[in-house]
Amino acid sequence: MNLYDAIKARYSVRAYQDRDVEQEKIDRIMEAARLAPSASNRQPWKFVLVRDAETRKKLVSICHNQEFVGQAPVVIAGVGLSPNRIMSCGVPSDPVDVAIAMEHIALAAVAEGLGTCWIGSFDQERIRELLGIPDNAKVVQVMTLGYPADEPKYRDRKSLDEIVCYEKFQ
Repeated sequence: MNLYDAIKARYSVRAYQDRDVEQEKIDRIMEAARLAPSASNRQPWKFVLVRDAETRKKLVSICHNQEFVGQAPVVIAGVGLSPNRIMSCGVPSDPVDVAIAMEHIALAAVAEGLGTCWIGSFDQERIRELLGIPDNAKVVQVMTLGYPADEPKYRDRKSLDEIVCYEKFQ
């Protein structure tokens, strides 16, 4: 599958088959995350992969009762290790760096015949406690991963004319 096909095929999966994800696929997907760019190539991240059914069940309430979180065979917490680092442009680096790596995960998953869903609705303190994440780190994003049990639900996107400006902001 080429990159553009993967981009077009990616959607937010909210129903998963009761089927484990093969370790070889997980390894290739996580290799894609490892290769993601980061500010000064610091790679200020860790990825906590949760496969245990009981822990995934606990994540449902932590993710504000999104049931599909417990249904997915893998849940990934993208953890930023430098939550106080600000880039020279004034933007915190962890959310940017971790988001790039998580999108690599999402696109690699599509190439492997899997689906994902970005989850930004979760309780930071409870997830850190459950997953043993230290005080000097922060969960930036949670993502489900598995074989889709639903059909793609594509949403309309704005036209290029609405989102692209040349030379100056308009």
